[in-house]
Amino acid sequence: MSQSHHIPMASNLVARVLIALVLLIGIYFFHQFLVPVLGALIIVFASWRLYEKLLIRCRGKTWLAATLSTLLVVLVIILPLIALISSALQELREGLNWLYASNQVGVPAPLWVERLPLVGSELAPLWNEYLNHPQAISELSQLVGLGQLANISRVILSFGRQIFAAALGVVFMVITLFFLYKDGFSLVQQIDKVGERVMPERWYRFSRVAPTMVSATITGMTSIAIGEGIVLGCAYAIAGAPSPVTLGVITGFMALIPGGAPLSMSIVSLYLVGSGHSTAGLLLFLWGCLELFVVDKTIRPRLVGGPAKLPFLPTLFGLVGGVETMGLVGLFIGPVIMAFLVTLWREWVSYSEETTLSTP
Repeated sequence: MSQSHHIPMASNLVARVLIALVLLIGIYFFHQFLVPVLGALIIVFASWRLYEKLLIRCRGKTWLAATLSTLLVVLVIILPLIALISSALQELREGLNWLYASNQVGVPAPLWVERLPLVGSELAPLWNEYLNHPQAISELSQLVGLGQLANISRVILSFGRQIFAAALGVVFMVITLFFLYKDGFSLVQQIDKVGERVMPERWYRFSRVAPTMVSATITGMTSIAIGEGIVLGCAYAIAGAPSPVTLGVITGFMALIPGGAPLSMSIVSLYLVGSGHSTAGLLLFLWGCLELFVVDKTIRPRLVGGPAKLPFLPTLFGLVGGVETMGLVGLFIGPVIMAFLVTLWREWVSYSEETTLSTP
């Protein structure tokens, strides 16, 4: 009698160990495709409602709706981002050429530094002391821990040699995106079956709250960051700021961080004022304040608000941790992972409170 009980328990334990081993082996062999898969999942989360409407128009033909949705993502998101990054890299190479030329002879303090309000008279002598002699930029880069200027340029220029790997990742992400659209409903049913075994009492609510949290995080952070980068980048170009595409891309990435977009816009405005374009700098600052005020007071609360809002500290941890582990793609994946963790935490807290209240 006892032996009949021990045998199933032992066989179940062996089966679980084998399943865990197979999963670990699969993660080891396919971990290089983790970032494209996560990118595809994020896009699917953000666009699933639009896909459902498109599926109705396609009369339930999943392959047609998935094909059209994937093509829309390629045309609206991927191709514009490729063009934007290509233009920004071109401007970055021009900036590196200027750094090389300036490093050979030194860089005297420009007029815009001397004209900066309040700090210009003190900053200009310091500039001339540390930067106005040959090899000054290399010395400064070593001082702040960036290494030799040549090493920095090799790292930046090596991005061009990684185009094939990046293109392969994009292709794999698009393929994954198509199948996630096409088989999304059946995949959700399978995940629900597994989730009910893991969290039998809380899975249904968690599985419905988590996508809302993730979608709000993606929409509220990514969409607004891209919009602010484009709008302020155009404003930089109109105001006459140098390298407006690169500055717009930087502003877009900074907009992912709370307070990052106002800081970027203020620095560019100060540069224009210091370089003798006071009217352009002042108008850019006023326009930026108006645009950011409208976004923060009208658009952002509609996209992200209430319980779906991700707090500041998890947002910061998600951004920094994402960049450290996954590079630039981690700027988008990190906050999404933190959104899952925050949702899980809130569900456990609410479950503990309900259990405490129900206990006599």
